[in-house]
Amino acid sequence: MQKKEEKVLSIISDTALTTAQKKHFLSVEGENILPRINVSTSTKKLYDEGVLCDLHEGNAPYRPRYVLPNYQKLFENGSEFLGLNPPQDLFEATQTLLIAYNHVPSITGKPVYLGDVDKLLQPFTKGMSQEEVYKIIKWFLIAIDRVLADGFCHMNIGPENTLVGRLILKAERELKQPVPNISLKYSPKITDDELLEEAAKTALVTGKPHFHNHPLIKEQLGDYGVVSCYNNLLIGGGSHTLIRINLLKLANKSESLEEYLHDLIPAAVDAASELANSRNKFLVEDAKFFESDFLAQEGLIDLDKFTSMVGIFGLAEVVNKFSKGTYGKDEEANSIGLKIVEKIYDHLMSVDAVYCQGTEDKLTLHAQSGISDDIDETPGTRIPIGDEPELYQHLCTVIPMHKYFNSGISDIFIFDQTVKDNPKAMCDIIKGAMKQGIRTFTANQEDSELIRITGYLIKRSDLENFSNNKKNLQLSGNLGAEAVVNQRILNRKVRKLHE
Repeated sequence: MQKKEEKVLSIISDTALTTAQKKHFLSVEGENILPRINVSTSTKKLYDEGVLCDLHEGNAPYRPRYVLPNYQKLFENGSEFLGLNPPQDLFEATQTLLIAYNHVPSITGKPVYLGDVDKLLQPFTKGMSQEEVYKIIKWFLIAIDRVLADGFCHMNIGPENTLVGRLILKAERELKQPVPNISLKYSPKITDDELLEEAAKTALVTGKPHFHNHPLIKEQLGDYGVVSCYNNLLIGGGSHTLIRINLLKLANKSESLEEYLHDLIPAAVDAASELANSRNKFLVEDAKFFESDFLAQEGLIDLDKFTSMVGIFGLAEVVNKFSKGTYGKDEEANSIGLKIVEKIYDHLMSVDAVYCQGTEDKLTLHAQSGISDDIDETPGTRIPIGDEPELYQHLCTVIPMHKYFNSGISDIFIFDQTVKDNPKAMCDIIKGAMKQGIRTFTANQEDSELIRITGYLIKRSDLENFSNNKKNLQLSGNLGAEAVVNQRILNRKVRKLHE
């Protein structure tokens, strides 16, 4: 008990945290007074060894990790709980969303899905001048950055070209703020070159949006949203939990690749599934979230559209352990990586999941983007910073794996300053990668004020504040500053267009 009291006092007295950030951490300590949910001895052992990780979700889940409300239903019906009628104009629509966002739970305490905002707001622009629309959109984005203040809040636009979508991108280039995270759903049959080029220009200034392969993801999931870092989940649903497997720590228990593939991976996937299922059951049956939360009661979310995720990280280090070559540079090494991913996916699809009707009673596979205290392991299936090959080889290495990660994967590519003068070339790269089957393409520019950490963004000034023990408005700014040190984020390979 003394250690718990010391932990609580350390949070209260931390001058680098805002009051809201202290409240968040204190709530976690309160939840963790309860014991962990019961699992088998073998699963508990893997958890205690660090092979399994619940990303500090807490011992007693009382809300899903990620929630994707159907905001279109909110616009059509209003909300009795929130006392809101359906919005009648653009101002009312943005205010309705801002009010709703503050009542959407997630693991961060802030909404991770802000909706397909261009589609939601476009109908309200009729009869308005572009200047009038832009002012409202700009201040809507400012409010999201200052009020929600969390880098995991994620807005979707596209695949259609709309005025609202273009103005969101324009405002982002002007504001250069880390929140919200943004994704463009790209479809070669729907997304025109004007919207793609606007998005590419914005990404080269701000590091956002992500570019997502809309046809591929829609075929796998249906009506999806991109949330948090780059997770793909059903709109009106979400994910109860995310359990990740540290592939390197698992490999350190093995003496051969064969043993790893045939014995350890199935056992670890079974254990991760057991842990996820136990958390799913607690949330639904003990916490009774779906019986009591207004989002479910008003039909904005539906338990039948939920799933849970199993994530992996540290693939590169495992491949390098079992291969004579180097992951990302040698064909033999890359083939080992693909074998490992295929084995994990195939076994995961053989395991039944509870309360995962959104994905036909199966868990989903996620390339987990890492957390700030990961030091020895590379996020997901990414090539380690410092080992990146030239761009074409890099894409050829990672693209074959993307189709297996039905709840999200991303690779980050940093370009030099010259690319800002040639966004069409960036568009060609994106189109080519999409044609080859990439699921998500993420770009940034080497001297951008905004730094892409794993899936989220922080400002360079956040680094200085953190190092000087000053407060950051966004808690994700603190997390990102830690990751910059631990994961050498600023040392990513800088690409030139001639690659």
